Amino acid sequence: MTRILIVTPNWIGDCVAAQPLFMRLAKRRPDVVIDALAPAWVAPALQAMPEIRKVIPNPFGHGSFDPVGRWKLARSLAGQYDEAFVLPNSWKSALIPLFAGIPVRVGFIGEARYGVINRAHRLDKQALPLQVERYAQLAEALGAALERPLPNPLLQREASAVAATLAKHNLAAAPKPVVFCPGAEYGPAKRWPERHFAELARRLKAEGHPVWILGSKKDAVVADEIVQLSAGAAENLCGNTSLADAIDLIAHARFVVTNDSGLMHVAAALGTPLVALFGSTSANYTPPLSDRAAVIWLKLPCSPCFKRECPLGHLDCLNKITPEMVEAQARDLLAQGGPR
Repeated sequence: MTRILIVTPNWIGDCVAAQPLFMRLAKRRPDVVIDALAPAWVAPALQAMPEIRKVIPNPFGHGSFDPVGRWKLARSLAGQYDEAFVLPNSWKSALIPLFAGIPVRVGFIGEARYGVINRAHRLDKQALPLQVERYAQLAEALGAALERPLPNPLLQREASAVAATLAKHNLAAAPKPVVFCPGAEYGPAKRWPERHFAELARRLKAEGHPVWILGSKKDAVVADEIVQLSAGAAENLCGNTSLADAIDLIAHARFVVTNDSGLMHVAAALGTPLVALFGSTSANYTPPLSDRAAVIWLKLPCSPCFKRECPLGHLDCLNKITPEMVEAQARDLLAQGGPR
């Protein structure tokens, strides 16, 4: 039996994009056991992956060094693992496997991690344009090409868990809702305008479809604005649901409308139909990985700019994506895959 520890990224979408790596490791090594060292806020996504046996809480967030704390956590893991895969590229992210004495430590060379990473891959960004491909490359021998095609991420939720979450929040099981995910942690240049979300909510309510807005507490203000502009056509659940709850509710949804966000990747991995809206970022690097996902990206001359706020002041890359365009794309998706 090979025991592997994965040091995961700190973001939900990145963790989902790493699942094809876990799938490949599990397929190639039938006796493998894979555990994840991960921040608490991404744990529910990892727990929905059948390849992961358990999640070990990683309390060291972005920017936190704390060498004594890392040493103590590492010593608690000593002797338990044969290999570690370090997915973040920072130097400090590789310290726990080093301090734990894990013999094989796999990752990209990153921040000059010579010796800290002892099976060091060199990243060829042109050969590996997608983030999911870069993570999966770590399963290959040094210098070997990535085996393609890659499987898509696939999160699993039991029907009983979904039903329990619906009951917990006093949400009706039918008709199935449309879920909006308006969150944009990176900045407003990634967020479809509130008035567009609101207009789409009014249209959907008129057709008999409930609309639930999911996100973190930080998204509650934006969600409230959508509710107000839509004259109550949407229900704001932001901040009232855990990530585990959100995963269940997205699994139950008729379809999802989302910015480029972590919940976009969750919806894709659950196989829920979704329309993903890209503006300041690029769908060429982190697209939703699903046959039931559609991307609307206008590819204006100024896009992608990767700015947190529109440097030109007009946000045309998202303003010009109309509610009619999104609704039409959703209808096409549902027609292709059958009703939900």
